[in-house]
Amino acid sequence: MLDHLSYTAPEPKVIAGAKGDWELVIGLEVHAQVASNAKLFSGASTEFGAEPNSNVSFVDAAMPGMLPVINEFCVAQAVRTGLGLKAAINLVSAFDRKNYFYPDLPQGYQISQLYHPIVGEGEIIVDMAPGVARRVRIERIHLEQDAGKSIHDMDPALSFVDLNRTGVALMEIVSRPDIRGPEEAAAYVAKLRQIMRYLGTCDGNMQNGNLRADVNVSVCKPGDYERYQETQDFSHLGTRCEIKNMNSLRFIQAAIEYEARRQIAILEDGGIIVQETRLYDPDKGETRSMRSKEEAHDYRYFPDPDLLPLEIEQAWVDDIAASMPELPDEKKARFVQALGMSEYDAGVLTAEVENADFYEAVAQGRDGKQAANWVINELFGRLNKEGLGIGDSPVSAVQLGGVLDLIASGEISGKMAKDLFEIVWTEGGDPAEIAAARGMKQVTDLGAIEAAVDEIIAANPAQVEKAKANPKLAGWFTGQVLKATGGKANPAAVNELVAQKLGL
Repeated sequence: MLDHLSYTAPEPKVIAGAKGDWELVIGLEVHAQVASNAKLFSGASTEFGAEPNSNVSFVDAAMPGMLPVINEFCVAQAVRTGLGLKAAINLVSAFDRKNYFYPDLPQGYQISQLYHPIVGEGEIIVDMAPGVARRVRIERIHLEQDAGKSIHDMDPALSFVDLNRTGVALMEIVSRPDIRGPEEAAAYVAKLRQIMRYLGTCDGNMQNGNLRADVNVSVCKPGDYERYQETQDFSHLGTRCEIKNMNSLRFIQAAIEYEARRQIAILEDGGIIVQETRLYDPDKGETRSMRSKEEAHDYRYFPDPDLLPLEIEQAWVDDIAASMPELPDEKKARFVQALGMSEYDAGVLTAEVENADFYEAVAQGRDGKQAANWVINELFGRLNKEGLGIGDSPVSAVQLGGVLDLIASGEISGKMAKDLFEIVWTEGGDPAEIAAARGMKQVTDLGAIEAAVDEIIAANPAQVEKAKANPKLAGWFTGQVLKATGGKANPAAVNELVAQKLGL
């Protein structure tokens, strides 16, 4: 397992400008929709894909006299996420009103947590390669409401508003400016998504907007970042621009690359970077200005008068901690240390919690490395070829385990096992019953194997002399015996008998 002593930090991304080299500095604000059946301050459903404006309570619609009531489960999910990021949990937090107008924000303000977030400082270890990782510090996690959705492409003259998403609980996870390249930024979001999926606190569906990121990008000269670390003076990092609502790992990388080069060109031309909010246009592959960057005072934050400070007990936090699942880094370390698995294979198996669960079901009571090879090479390989996920696999963990049991008992060879896997994939059924019904089991009767060996040796005296002169050629006889028996003879038994008969 990677810890603070065993990994090497990757080198920062360096971009060559016309007048010198530049380095990137990146911080992310990730908005993760809390996995919950009800919204943050109302009992309305959070179901995705429902009819427009069908999951809207009076509270969500900001009807006069309606008061918000905190959803305890959403609070627990935020605490669970904080614990998963090794972060401090604040036993006292508070909600504030962030005031701004937008057509799909009925209240005219968003309930958020500026001054007293529920989760404090934590960290994520972002794997970039075996033994190479970036430690990214988490500044805070706060709970807030999501806004609705404005739809502009249904009518040439009108815009429509869907309030189904209004009031859905979000966790805003704010990183420090510790990320130093586009690939690291994408890997950070992927690692954060992985952890939350293991925890069950966010499904991480970026396509549905359940996980999206605001990316803050600035550039500085080599050495400036180290000066910032020494002084904590942000002026060393350059002026940042924020790219809003990124919901694709590929687009995050492309947007950072473009934005960094845009800023470098301006600076080298003698200009200055204006702090602003920008949007990324994936069709043009460029960012464009959206609005000047607002500061906290622009939103006129003040404590929400309808909500008391949120006070939670340490015993409640401890109960949540006691129910935490094994997280991906811990699981990966166990696979490597206990099973002798390569770090790469362990990373593949733990990438998604469903993959890890499937593998562990297959490996239960069996050879762990062999199970890993079959899950990664045969099953995952076939799933990728067919464009399927583990949840769509026609071969269950029980069925794949049955194939491995037949290999372990010597009843089928590795080649037979692949043929059997193909049958189970296309037709289903119990592997042991299929192997018996179709005569797929290996011949282990030494008498039958010996007869085949004797026949091949007797028919090939010249080859016998060659093998006696060069024992490496004895494999020819093994191949002929396997061919003669339709591949059903036990290769180990054939090798032993060939060597015995040839006096090798």
